Amino acid sequence: MAEHEDLRSINLREAQSGRVRYSDPLLLHESRVQRIVMVPFFIPRTDGVDLAVKIQTYRKAAAPVSWVLVDDRSVSLPEPAARQLLLGLKNHLAVADDGAGSSYILVRVSEGTAQLGEHDPAAVANALAKVLSQPEIVQHLGEAELTDELVHAIRGAIRLKEMRAAVAALRQHLAAGEAREAVYQRWCEDHSWAFGNAYVLHDAVRDISAGDRLDLLLPTVISGYRDIVELKRPDVDVLLYDAARRNYYFSADVSKAIGQCHRYLDVLHEVAAQGLRDHPEIVAYHPRAIIVIGRSQGWPGEQLKALHGLNQRLAGLTVMTYDHLLAQGERLVQLLGEQEGAEERPGGDGPEWTPDDLEMGPRPSPGAVIELEAEDEPPF
Repeated sequence: MAEHEDLRSINLREAQSGRVRYSDPLLLHESRVQRIVMVPFFIPRTDGVDLAVKIQTYRKAAAPVSWVLVDDRSVSLPEPAARQLLLGLKNHLAVADDGAGSSYILVRVSEGTAQLGEHDPAAVANALAKVLSQPEIVQHLGEAELTDELVHAIRGAIRLKEMRAAVAALRQHLAAGEAREAVYQRWCEDHSWAFGNAYVLHDAVRDISAGDRLDLLLPTVISGYRDIVELKRPDVDVLLYDAARRNYYFSADVSKAIGQCHRYLDVLHEVAAQGLRDHPEIVAYHPRAIIVIGRSQGWPGEQLKALHGLNQRLAGLTVMTYDHLLAQGERLVQLLGEQEGAEERPGGDGPEWTPDDLEMGPRPSPGAVIELEAEDEPPF
């Protein structure tokens, strides 16, 4: 049987550094005066092997069968960059093969999740609807019984994107010095999930008695009982320091908010223990309260510790800052799939390497001619 033209043997050789191995170069392009090759390198790690590539350019030398390496046109690519190059080529080749439209949406899938990036959600939804409307797609989804999974995946991806946008909006409000309670009232109503995964959507009801109107009423996931959220301005003091007694204490604004919440807790416990009038579904039993007030950005560790200690001595009530709320929202988003931090450098926990390690043997002096017939070196 004749060997397929796309099949080729791969023989590994040790590089000059002794830290990596390489295989025969792959010819990418050749003209009368220029040759471009790709040399694959294999970099050992403790848990496997990474692939790196080096793209080299040669120009025709005076001798009819010789080529000279053009040093300043060589490029070394670690595995992440090589994979990105492969992805880019695949995406743009798909566009070139189609050749009919002027605008395309390319969605990257990472760890089972579609990364929408900066795509307009309406455009993505429209494109997805057109894909799902194709008869063969509908038939496959029906036969494979993937409809529920698809719906959950779409909802999950959209939900995570909304949560990321919400966290970014809160961060922007705080960075801009926005101090209006109404702004944070709307944000918390729309994104009550930021108070933790123990809560679900907030209640629309805010009046618990004739003279008591809450900022937010949150039902817990497990019991369904309601807790209270009271929002104050982010530009007021939370803790003050008594230099004489060497301790932190709550500011007047926080003390007033604590007193206000104690009244709300008493009223809610008494009135809503059997369900609010006209809203029997809302039941409160020994409710708790969360006060969001002030900022803690730049606080020293001693001050953060003081707030934690004071909170531990409050019964059924917690004081948190808007920076704490932001950090809690960011953490929830991260737990739901956001990957933060710099990408792992090539080689991971394996041996360190640099592009200089990607050398296959003794290098010729600048301008030297490499003979094609040399047995011990790849033909360039």
